[in-house]
Amino acid sequence: MKITEVKIFPVNEDRLKAYVSITIDDAFVVRDLKVIQGNTGLFVAMPSKKRKDGQFRDIAHPLNQETRDMIENAVFDAFEKELKSMGDSLTSLKRQKAPSSFGEDDY
Repeated sequence: MKITEVKIFPVNEDRLKAYVSITIDDAFVVRDLKVIQGNTGLFVAMPSKKRKDGQFRDIAHPLNQETRDMIENAVFDAFEKELKSMGDSLTSLKRQKAPSSFGEDDY
């Protein structure tokens, strides 16, 4: 599996820094990933949906750490390029590992 395209849509909000769409193997698109400024740095949040009980649940996510790392690296690389093309600096933005939701099979 290979990420063949990453589209970054920067936003100027407090914690939300960008919306992201990725294309896998030139054949499958995942939209609404987010680059978020957390307490200790940036992380990539997977697309999610609000449940009736008010909690958010990922609707698409990697099943292993290797795939999560591949997605995060592709997104952060594209995000950095987008910021540089906009003339911004990444000196105050630091990457952070997203909390894993592995093992939660309570759909």
